[in-house]
Amino acid sequence: MKVSVVVCTYSMDRLDPFFEAVDSVLAQTYDPLEVVLVVDGNQEVFEHVEKRYGAESEVATEFSGEIVRHCNEENRGISYSRTKGAELASGDVVAFIDDDGVAEPEWIETLVDTYERTDAIAVGGYVAPDWVTEKPDFFPEEFYWLVGCTEKGFADHMEEVRNTYGSNISYKREVFLSVGGYDPNTGRKGDRHIQAHEAPVGIRLRDRYGKGVVYNRNAVVHHKLFEYRGEFRWLVFRSFWQGYSKRIMSVLYPDSQGDESAFLGKLLFSFLPGRLWSLVKSPSSANAKQIAAIAVFTAAVGFGYVYGLTKSEREVLREDIDDG
Repeated sequence: MKVSVVVCTYSMDRLDPFFEAVDSVLAQTYDPLEVVLVVDGNQEVFEHVEKRYGAESEVATEFSGEIVRHCNEENRGISYSRTKGAELASGDVVAFIDDDGVAEPEWIETLVDTYERTDAIAVGGYVAPDWVTEKPDFFPEEFYWLVGCTEKGFADHMEEVRNTYGSNISYKREVFLSVGGYDPNTGRKGDRHIQAHEAPVGIRLRDRYGKGVVYNRNAVVHHKLFEYRGEFRWLVFRSFWQGYSKRIMSVLYPDSQGDESAFLGKLLFSFLPGRLWSLVKSPSSANAKQIAAIAVFTAAVGFGYVYGLTKSEREVLREDIDDG
């Protein structure tokens, strides 16, 4: 089974983390492996990519597989770029990792083992937080999804879920392309963040094939969390736009809210009571801060969703498509 790993980037500011992400893919224990690098409309970045990973480079000559390089003519966003990478790929499976992720050496080997042992059409793994600076004591594990990492209580090992996170997800390539790949109206484009661009793919997989993504916790990618991702104000802002994104999802995919409702129920009726009981038994300032953060982040998500409700479905879709 040949695997193609797609890594996309767009900014000189992310060049060093991008190189580290790509190098972690090149160091995988699995073979045959293809690496597809997509630069989203930044010629300066692409020149650096060509210099480091071009056909005549030392890295390319030492790598047993092929390195495909592509630069979009203009900035089209992460969803377009990932789908473009899948189109350029030649593997049976296409896997994705963010440009600030670092894969463990057995990442692809573990994903492939899952495909071979099951009838999976998509497999994802665990995204571990890798704090570049000290983790803020107020940040609760239940909200790691705000920073693209696997949160507390996400799923059981080998459970089928709608989707895992974008830095650790893979699909049978033909299946992925058959449902249209990523929706270009979602995902990151420059500074615009309409979140949950993995979710629409998962919804379309379920609708067409009756299957989701198998979650293998042993397939691990470490996701760099830079200092700004630990800033309380940024996290509240992120929570708000996550809520707005959920409103967009409810318009684009009216039957998509089951997973969010299940998480909210688990948060309100399991995690939060457990934390409150823990605070009563063993008071600590960190736990108190995290309980407060859960309340604030949950409220911000709600406000974002309500903000989306103030707009008509046509306004929501027009704004989203215009931004895209």
